[in-house]
Amino acid sequence: MELKADSYVEIEKRIDKVRDQYALVEGYFDTSEQTSPWIPFIPNIWLRHLSFDIRNNVSIHIMRADKGGSLGRHRHRAQVTGYVLSGSLRYEEYDWVARKGDFFHESPGRTHTLVTDEGMETLFHLGTPIEFLDENDKIIQIVDVFWMIDHYQSYCEKHNLPINRAMFV
Repeated sequence: MELKADSYVEIEKRIDKVRDQYALVEGYFDTSEQTSPWIPFIPNIWLRHLSFDIRNNVSIHIMRADKGGSLGRHRHRAQVTGYVLSGSLRYEEYDWVARKGDFFHESPGRTHTLVTDEGMETLFHLGTPIEFLDENDKIIQIVDVFWMIDHYQSYCEKHNLPINRAMFV
């Protein structure tokens, strides 16, 4: 199919109108610690939620863990990516260590155990659900974007903090 330059511009103008009608507003929104506080997740691990995408069952957050913190055995059912902001993390099942400035990904269906020997802060783009497992590989908890939303909202309500609606995309 051959398009003339004029028709391409006209098509793009129409597409822009469609995008403006259906797409979310782009831009900056406040995710300071006042609107996205550190919330206890499990012992020695906290989350700062940055975004909840219900359409795609994805959340974005920063995870902080103290020295010796462990997330426990879990299995991802969607892709996860991470970027280490400080410290380091590793998985008991692998032979690599992610350090400050490192980017990594986790494939769907993998089971592993996140640990940090020195403490860390890592930005995660988290496809969910995640299945947390016991020592017999039985599912003991499932975490998805709705669980993350409840985690954030419940904490805010309990501590009389405003809920940052801009984080819901």
